[in-house]
Amino acid sequence: MAKNIPRIGSRKNGRIGSRKNTRRIPKGVIHVQASFNNTIVTVTDVRGRVVSWSSAGTCGFKGTRRGTPFAAQTAAGNAIRTVVDQGMQRAEVMIKGPGLGRDAALRAIRRSGILLTFVRDVTPMPHNGCRPPKKRRV
Repeated sequence: MAKNIPRIGSRKNGRIGSRKNTRRIPKGVIHVQASFNNTIVTVTDVRGRVVSWSSAGTCGFKGTRRGTPFAAQTAAGNAIRTVVDQGMQRAEVMIKGPGLGRDAALRAIRRSGILLTFVRDVTPMPHNGCRPPKKRRV
């Protein structure tokens, strides 16, 4: 009878590398959230499952530098580099928010060699939105 190998730690089931398995994804969606303080780039597959993400903060930018176009460009490059290695060729781009990093992130995505099927602005716009709070009496 074969002696079973003792597992170290709490990983009892054998699915250790299952969280970041390298699925071949030919087509994906790139979401860019550009606020005034930070830019977050998330790459998902067509079903919406996150494959890779990066932000200006995780790239090492601190404070007000996170809102700059260069920080957005770096974040987009970092997020896309991993999915290009996984074989992504085509992508849709959804850009949200008013920040400075919108154009810089889009420029970095175009340079990465991924063919863009479309670019859409999905910034939420209120159609005169919520009722404002009533004025304070002094």
